[in-house]
Amino acid sequence: MENSLYPLKFSPICKKTIWGGESWEISPIENNISVISNGFLAGNNLEELIEVYMGDLVGDKVYEKFGNMFPLLIKFIDAHDDLSVQVHPNDELALSRHNSFGKTEMWYVLECEDGAKLVSGFNKSTSKEEYLEKLSLGSLQELLNYVDVKKNDVFFIPAGRVHAIGKGIRLAEIQQASDITYRIFDYNRKDSFGKSRELHTSLATDAIDYNYYENVKSNYKTIDNKTVNVVDCQYFTTNVFSFSMPIEKDFPEIDSFIIYICTLGECKIECESKDNSIDLKSGEIVLIPAMIKNLCFYPQGQTTLLEVYIK
Repeated sequence: MENSLYPLKFSPICKKTIWGGESWEISPIENNISVISNGFLAGNNLEELIEVYMGDLVGDKVYEKFGNMFPLLIKFIDAHDDLSVQVHPNDELALSRHNSFGKTEMWYVLECEDGAKLVSGFNKSTSKEEYLEKLSLGSLQELLNYVDVKKNDVFFIPAGRVHAIGKGIRLAEIQQASDITYRIFDYNRKDSFGKSRELHTSLATDAIDYNYYENVKSNYKTIDNKTVNVVDCQYFTTNVFSFSMPIEKDFPEIDSFIIYICTLGECKIECESKDNSIDLKSGEIVLIPAMIKNLCFYPQGQTTLLEVYIK
Protein backbone atom coordinates (compact mmCIF):
# COMPACT_ATOMS: atom_id res chain seq x y z
CA MET A 1 0.00 0.00 0.00
CA GLU A 2 1.23 3.46 -0.92
CA ASN A 3 0.69 4.90 2.57
CA SER A 4 1.56 1.83 4.65
CA LEU A 5 4.21 1.93 7.34
CA TYR A 6 7.86 1.48 6.37
CA PRO A 7 11.32 1.60 8.05
CA LEU A 8 11.62 4.98 9.78
CA LYS A 9 14.64 7.20 10.25
CA PHE A 10 14.71 10.26 12.51
CA SER A 11 16.50 13.60 12.64
CA PRO A 12 19.07 13.50 15.47
CA ILE A 13 18.62 15.95 18.36
CA CYS A 14 22.15 17.14 19.17
CA LYS A 15 23.13 18.52 22.56
CA LYS A 16 26.39 20.11 23.72
CA THR A 17 27.40 19.48 27.31
CA ILE A 18 30.13 20.42 29.76
CA TRP A 19 31.72 16.99 29.21
CA GLY A 20 31.26 16.59 25.45
CA GLY A 21 28.10 15.95 23.46
CA GLU A 22 25.22 13.60 22.85
CA SER A 23 22.77 12.90 20.10
CA TRP A 24 19.24 11.80 20.95
CA GLU A 25 18.47 9.47 18.06
CA ILE A 26 14.97 8.30 19.01
CA SER A 27 13.29 10.30 21.75
CA PRO A 28 9.75 10.61 23.14
CA ILE A 29 10.79 13.12 25.83
CA GLU A 30 8.71 16.29 26.05
CA ASN A 31 10.25 19.18 24.06
CA ASN A 32 12.65 16.64 22.50
CA ILE A 33 10.31 14.41 20.49
CA SER A 34 11.99 12.84 17.45
CA VAL A 35 10.83 13.84 13.96
CA ILE A 36 10.77 11.41 11.02
CA SER A 37 13.25 12.29 8.29
CA ASN A 38 12.39 9.86 5.46
CA GLY A 39 9.42 8.87 3.33
CA PHE A 40 5.93 10.34 3.14
CA LEU A 41 5.75 10.65 6.94
CA ALA A 42 8.77 13.00 7.08
CA GLY A 43 8.10 16.00 9.30
CA ASN A 44 5.74 14.16 11.65
CA ASN A 45 6.96 13.43 15.14
CA LEU A 46 7.00 10.11 16.93
CA GLU A 47 4.06 10.89 19.20
CA GLU A 48 1.89 11.87 16.23
CA LEU A 49 2.73 8.59 14.50
CA ILE A 50 1.76 6.50 17.52
CA GLU A 51 -1.56 8.37 17.80
CA VAL A 52 -2.39 7.37 14.22
CA TYR A 53 -0.84 3.91 13.83
CA MET A 54 -0.94 2.67 17.46
CA GLY A 55 -0.15 -1.05 17.67
CA ASP A 56 0.80 -1.27 13.99
CA LEU A 57 3.77 0.93 14.83
CA VAL A 58 4.81 -0.11 18.33
CA GLY A 59 3.03 -3.45 18.85
CA ASP A 60 -0.35 -4.09 20.46
CA LYS A 61 1.07 -5.07 23.86
CA VAL A 62 3.40 -2.09 23.90
CA TYR A 63 0.58 0.29 22.96
CA GLU A 64 -1.71 -1.18 25.60
CA LYS A 65 0.93 -0.54 28.27
CA PHE A 66 2.41 2.80 27.17
CA GLY A 67 -0.27 4.43 25.02
CA ASN A 68 1.10 7.29 22.91
CA MET A 69 4.37 7.39 24.89
CA PHE A 70 7.19 5.61 23.07
CA PRO A 71 8.88 3.49 25.77
CA LEU A 72 12.58 3.90 24.90
CA LEU A 73 15.14 6.66 24.49
CA ILE A 74 18.14 5.94 22.25
CA LYS A 75 21.28 8.11 22.41
CA PHE A 76 24.85 8.34 21.17
CA ILE A 77 27.16 9.77 23.85
CA ASP A 78 30.63 11.19 23.14
CA ALA A 79 32.54 11.79 26.38
CA HIS A 80 35.45 14.21 25.94
CA ASP A 81 35.63 14.43 29.73
CA ASP A 82 34.24 12.38 32.64
CA LEU A 83 30.49 12.53 33.07
CA SER A 84 29.15 13.24 36.53
CA VAL A 85 28.62 10.36 38.94
CA GLN A 86 24.86 9.79 38.99
CA VAL A 87 21.99 7.45 39.71
CA HIS A 88 18.46 7.00 38.37
CA PRO A 89 15.34 6.09 40.37
CA ASN A 90 13.35 2.92 39.79
CA ASP A 91 9.78 2.94 38.49
CA GLU A 92 8.16 3.09 41.93
CA LEU A 93 10.26 6.01 43.17
CA ALA A 94 10.07 7.90 39.87
CA LEU A 95 6.28 7.54 39.81
CA SER A 96 5.82 8.83 43.35
CA ARG A 97 8.25 11.73 42.97
CA HIS A 98 7.99 12.75 39.31
CA ASN A 99 4.97 10.93 37.83
CA SER A 100 7.44 9.31 35.45
CA PHE A 101 9.02 6.01 34.54
CA GLY A 102 12.30 5.11 36.18
CA LYS A 103 15.46 4.67 34.18
CA THR A 104 17.17 1.36 33.57
CA GLU A 105 19.70 1.58 30.75
CA MET A 106 22.54 -0.17 28.94
CA TRP A 107 25.70 0.97 27.18
CA TYR A 108 27.36 -0.44 24.08
CA VAL A 109 30.89 0.93 23.64
CA LEU A 110 31.48 2.11 20.06
CA GLU A 111 34.98 3.52 20.48
CA CYS A 112 37.29 4.30 23.38
CA GLU A 113 40.74 5.65 24.10
CA ASP A 114 43.44 3.43 25.59
CA GLY A 115 43.05 3.29 29.35
CA ALA A 116 39.44 4.50 29.32
CA LYS A 117 37.36 3.60 32.37
CA LEU A 118 33.80 3.94 33.58
CA VAL A 119 32.03 3.62 36.91
CA SER A 120 29.45 0.90 37.58
CA GLY A 121 28.38 0.55 41.19
CA PHE A 122 30.54 0.38 44.30
CA ASN A 123 33.79 -1.55 44.83
CA LYS A 124 32.32 -3.16 47.95
CA SER A 125 28.93 -3.38 49.62
CA THR A 126 28.44 -0.17 51.56
CA SER A 127 25.73 1.63 53.51
CA LYS A 128 23.84 4.88 53.28
CA GLU A 129 25.82 6.17 56.28
CA GLU A 130 29.25 5.32 54.83
CA TYR A 131 28.25 6.71 51.44
CA LEU A 132 27.15 10.05 52.95
CA GLU A 133 30.31 10.24 55.04
CA LYS A 134 32.55 9.73 51.98
CA LEU A 135 30.48 12.24 50.04
CA SER A 136 30.81 14.89 52.76
CA LEU A 137 34.57 14.34 52.97
CA GLY A 138 35.00 14.64 49.20
CA SER A 139 36.29 11.07 48.97
CA LEU A 140 33.38 9.33 47.26
CA GLN A 141 35.72 8.05 44.55
CA GLU A 142 37.23 5.67 47.12
CA LEU A 143 33.94 3.73 47.05
CA LEU A 144 33.37 3.66 43.29
CA ASN A 145 33.91 0.61 41.10
CA TYR A 146 36.10 1.68 38.14
CA VAL A 147 36.06 -0.71 35.18
CA ASP A 148 38.43 -0.87 32.20
CA VAL A 149 36.63 -0.40 28.89
CA LYS A 150 37.24 -1.68 25.40
CA LYS A 151 35.40 -1.42 22.10
CA ASN A 152 32.17 -3.50 21.85
CA ASP A 153 31.85 -3.89 25.63
CA VAL A 154 28.30 -3.99 26.99
CA PHE A 155 27.25 -2.69 30.42
CA PHE A 156 23.77 -3.10 31.90
CA ILE A 157 22.90 -0.32 34.35
CA PRO A 158 19.72 -1.07 36.33
CA ALA A 159 17.94 1.76 38.13
CA GLY A 160 19.61 2.39 41.46
CA ARG A 161 23.16 1.63 40.36
CA VAL A 162 25.62 4.50 40.73
CA HIS A 163 27.45 5.04 37.43
CA ALA A 164 29.50 7.39 35.26
CA ILE A 165 30.87 7.30 31.72
CA GLY A 166 34.57 8.10 31.63
CA LYS A 167 36.60 10.39 29.40
CA GLY A 168 37.43 9.09 25.93
CA ILE A 169 34.41 6.81 25.50
CA ARG A 170 31.83 6.96 22.72
CA LEU A 171 28.84 4.70 23.21
CA ALA A 172 25.25 3.92 22.30
CA GLU A 173 22.82 4.19 25.21
CA ILE A 174 19.51 2.33 25.26
CA GLN A 175 17.21 3.28 28.14
CA GLN A 176 13.71 3.61 29.46
CA ALA A 177 11.89 6.73 28.28
CA SER A 178 12.88 8.93 31.19
CA ASP A 179 15.11 11.96 31.61
CA ILE A 180 15.33 11.82 35.41
CA THR A 181 18.91 11.89 36.68
CA TYR A 182 20.18 12.43 40.22
CA ARG A 183 23.67 13.94 40.02
CA ILE A 184 25.83 12.86 42.96
CA PHE A 185 29.32 14.19 42.25
CA ASP A 186 30.65 16.43 39.48
CA TYR A 187 34.38 16.79 40.20
CA ASN A 188 33.80 20.38 41.44
CA ARG A 189 33.48 21.55 37.83
CA LYS A 190 32.07 24.89 36.72
CA ASP A 191 29.86 25.43 33.69
CA SER A 192 30.41 28.09 31.00
CA PHE A 193 28.87 30.67 33.36
CA GLY A 194 31.26 29.77 36.19
CA LYS A 195 28.60 27.98 38.20
CA SER A 196 28.68 24.51 39.70
CA ARG A 197 26.01 22.16 38.38
CA GLU A 198 23.23 21.20 40.75
CA LEU A 199 23.69 18.08 42.87
CA HIS A 200 20.77 15.96 44.05
CA THR A 201 22.19 14.47 47.25
CA SER A 202 18.97 14.01 49.22
CA LEU A 203 17.00 12.65 46.25
CA ALA A 204 19.78 10.23 45.32
CA THR A 205 20.28 8.74 48.77
CA ASP A 206 17.02 6.77 48.76
CA ALA A 207 17.44 5.75 45.11
CA ILE A 208 20.86 4.11 45.44
CA ASP A 209 21.52 0.38 45.53
CA TYR A 210 24.40 0.07 48.02
CA ASN A 211 25.25 -3.56 47.20
CA TYR A 212 28.41 -4.74 45.45
CA TYR A 213 28.12 -6.58 42.12
CA GLU A 214 31.09 -8.57 40.89
CA ASN A 215 30.16 -8.91 37.21
CA VAL A 216 29.05 -5.55 35.84
CA LYS A 217 30.09 -6.22 32.24
CA SER A 218 27.78 -8.32 30.05
CA ASN A 219 29.84 -11.17 28.67
CA TYR A 220 29.02 -12.33 25.15
CA LYS A 221 30.73 -13.56 22.01
CA THR A 222 29.65 -12.58 18.51
CA ILE A 223 28.95 -15.37 16.03
CA ASP A 224 29.12 -14.51 12.35
CA ASN A 225 25.70 -14.57 10.66
CA LYS A 226 23.97 -15.19 13.99
CA THR A 227 22.06 -13.08 16.51
CA VAL A 228 23.47 -13.10 20.05
CA ASN A 229 21.56 -11.81 23.07
CA VAL A 230 23.43 -9.35 25.32
CA VAL A 231 20.68 -7.82 27.50
CA ASP A 232 17.25 -9.21 28.31
CA CYS A 233 15.18 -7.31 30.87
CA GLN A 234 11.57 -6.26 31.33
CA TYR A 235 12.25 -2.90 29.69
CA PHE A 236 14.08 -3.97 26.54
CA THR A 237 15.88 -6.83 24.83
CA THR A 238 19.11 -6.10 22.97
CA ASN A 239 20.92 -8.47 20.62
CA VAL A 240 24.14 -8.14 18.62
CA PHE A 241 23.61 -9.20 15.01
CA SER A 242 26.89 -9.65 13.10
CA PHE A 243 26.77 -10.86 9.50
CA SER A 244 28.69 -10.95 6.24
CA MET A 245 26.17 -12.68 3.97
CA PRO A 246 22.49 -12.05 3.11
CA ILE A 247 20.20 -13.03 5.99
CA GLU A 248 16.42 -13.30 6.18
CA LYS A 249 14.65 -12.85 9.49
CA ASP A 250 11.03 -13.45 10.49
CA PHE A 251 9.43 -12.06 13.65
CA PRO A 252 6.00 -13.69 13.95
CA GLU A 253 6.08 -13.80 17.76
CA ILE A 254 7.55 -10.36 18.53
CA ASP A 255 4.71 -7.92 19.24
CA SER A 256 6.97 -4.88 19.21
CA PHE A 257 8.76 -2.39 17.03
CA ILE A 258 12.41 -3.28 16.35
CA ILE A 259 15.23 -0.73 16.38
CA TYR A 260 18.46 -1.39 14.47
CA ILE A 261 21.59 0.54 15.37
CA CYS A 262 24.43 0.06 12.90
CA THR A 263 27.78 -0.07 14.72
CA LEU A 264 29.95 -1.46 11.90
CA GLY A 265 29.75 -1.56 8.10
CA GLU A 266 26.57 -0.99 6.15
CA CYS A 267 23.65 -2.93 4.73
CA LYS A 268 20.37 -2.74 2.89
CA ILE A 269 17.25 -3.87 4.70
CA GLU A 270 14.31 -5.04 2.57
CA CYS A 271 10.90 -5.26 4.18
CA GLU A 272 8.65 -7.73 2.40
CA SER A 273 9.44 -6.25 -1.03
CA LYS A 274 12.34 -4.64 -2.90
CA ASP A 275 10.25 -1.48 -3.19
CA ASN A 276 10.23 -1.16 0.59
CA SER A 277 13.91 -1.07 1.52
CA ILE A 278 16.33 1.20 3.34
CA ASP A 279 20.10 1.64 3.51
CA LEU A 280 21.72 1.65 6.94
CA LYS A 281 25.31 2.79 7.53
CA SER A 282 27.53 2.83 10.60
CA GLY A 283 26.22 5.42 13.05
CA GLU A 284 22.67 5.29 11.69
CA ILE A 285 19.48 4.01 13.33
CA VAL A 286 16.21 2.76 11.89
CA LEU A 287 12.90 1.82 13.51
CA ILE A 288 11.02 -1.12 11.99
CA PRO A 289 7.24 -0.89 12.69
CA ALA A 290 5.71 -3.84 14.53
CA MET A 291 3.44 -4.71 11.60
CA ILE A 292 6.48 -5.62 9.46
CA LYS A 293 7.30 -9.26 10.23
CA ASN A 294 9.81 -10.21 7.52
CA LEU A 295 13.20 -8.59 6.86
CA CYS A 296 16.05 -9.36 4.47
CA PHE A 297 19.51 -8.01 5.25
CA TYR A 298 22.11 -7.48 2.51
CA PRO A 299 25.51 -6.45 3.93
CA GLN A 300 28.35 -4.66 2.17
CA GLY A 301 31.14 -6.53 3.91
CA GLN A 302 31.16 -7.36 7.59
CA THR A 303 28.29 -5.55 9.32
CA THR A 304 27.16 -5.38 12.94
CA LEU A 305 23.77 -4.18 14.17
CA LEU A 306 22.28 -3.81 17.62
CA GLU A 307 18.73 -5.19 17.55
CA VAL A 308 16.40 -3.72 20.18
CA TYR A 309 12.78 -4.54 21.00
CA ILE A 310 10.39 -5.12 23.90
CA LYS A 311 9.16 -8.59 24.83
